[in-house]
Amino acid sequence: MSETVDGPRGSDADADLLEEELRQAAAVLDPLPPALLQIAVDAYALHDLDAKVAELSFDSLVDAIPVRGAEDPPRMLTFNAGEVTVDVEVTAHGLMGQLMPPQQAQIEVLGGPQPGSVLTADDMGRFTGAIPLSGPFALRLRTAGDVVETEWLRT
Repeated sequence: MSETVDGPRGSDADADLLEEELRQAAAVLDPLPPALLQIAVDAYALHDLDAKVAELSFDSLVDAIPVRGAEDPPRMLTFNAGEVTVDVEVTAHGLMGQLMPPQQAQIEVLGGPQPGSVLTADDMGRFTGAIPLSGPFALRLRTAGDVVETEWLRT
């Protein structure tokens, strides 16, 4: 005799109860690390209604052709938000970048070992910082007229 299964067994209430029990077990056995909680809070803080979100348009980890013999090449990122372009080079020692069109800006590094570190872009839009990044990070740029925030990325 063979038995056919027409769908999941049990009711929605059973599934909800099981889900809640699994959540409680995960909270006890594998609690949320405080650093991850801080990253989540920082990510939520990005929801500024006036901010433009700069979307990632180039990532050398995905889009670049590997170079033979290159040891630990820098990661190149390009973000676009309307007419503003942000080019960023991330290395083990920190980051540097440039805004296009060139303009002054305050750049806040979100995430990483020193969350909230602020860099300043000069008149040519250039910025640099000896802030080694680890884990998820994003940038918040404040120009004369706009607030631009990048997507969150992992280093």
